Amino acid sequence: MTISAIIPTLNAGNQLRYLVYALKKQTVCPDEIIIIDSSSGDQTELIATELGCRSMVIDRTRFDHGGTRNYGAGLAIGDILLFLTQDAVPFNSLLIENLITPLSDSQVVASFARQIAKADANPPEQFARQFNYPAIPCIKTLNALPAMGVKTFFFSNVCSAIKKQAYHDIGGFPDKIIMNEDMILAAKLILSGSAIVYCPDAMVRHSHNYNMLQYFKRYFDIGVSLKMNSWIFNYIQAESEGIFFAKQQLNYLINNNYYQWIPYTIALLIAKYIGFQLGLIQEKIPARFKRYISANNKFWS
Repeated sequence: MTISAIIPTLNAGNQLRYLVYALKKQTVCPDEIIIIDSSSGDQTELIATELGCRSMVIDRTRFDHGGTRNYGAGLAIGDILLFLTQDAVPFNSLLIENLITPLSDSQVVASFARQIAKADANPPEQFARQFNYPAIPCIKTLNALPAMGVKTFFFSNVCSAIKKQAYHDIGGFPDKIIMNEDMILAAKLILSGSAIVYCPDAMVRHSHNYNMLQYFKRYFDIGVSLKMNSWIFNYIQAESEGIFFAKQQLNYLINNNYYQWIPYTIALLIAKYIGFQLGLIQEKIPARFKRYISANNKFWS
């Protein structure tokens, strides 16, 4: 199987250098690395070319979470599409080997990696990575829906591998989507009868210490994306998972004596909830206001 790594970038700088070096030291290396750069203001394009990547530059206003990745996939020669973000750091040299191993099963069409919090991650973020990316592997099919709910469709483009044929069969990522392109693609793959595997032995370091406003904006965008793909609510209830997460996160802080983080985390959970609910009614919000409360304000241009 040939592998094409696809990495959208914006002002990636040395992040990209470290990532490409790590990919080239894998036990299974990509046959090509495709960089889709959104007109960075730094030396990202120069670094990509220097490292032997296929570098394509698009206008920053053309970036789209789904469409930009589709563009990269259209250029790919590989049988497997390896999607990464510029800030994903391979945990060891076995990342790709472990990630693609489940794809040898004919029913499995995609896999995604475990995300380990970086050393500077704050306690709420540490819990979020542990909650969403546990050490236990999981095969997700339609049969998992009754037990797993929304988690059945959980998938991450921070580090994922998808069989190109299956990717094209369901039309790739949705174009012009503000967020959650990976979840929508995963849902379509599973609903088509295929299986997706979560591979905890394929690991990347990845986390963000977003502040309250950043989380509010991100969850507004998540609400918008789900509203624009409202068919997914025929299969899941996102809010029930959110309530469970909130309870578990507060328990984690208490059990680990992070009491000082509890007020902040409660405020954070409220900000996420309000952002998400506003996203679900985005059609009632004036466009100029949506630009201010969205993490992807160019989406509204």
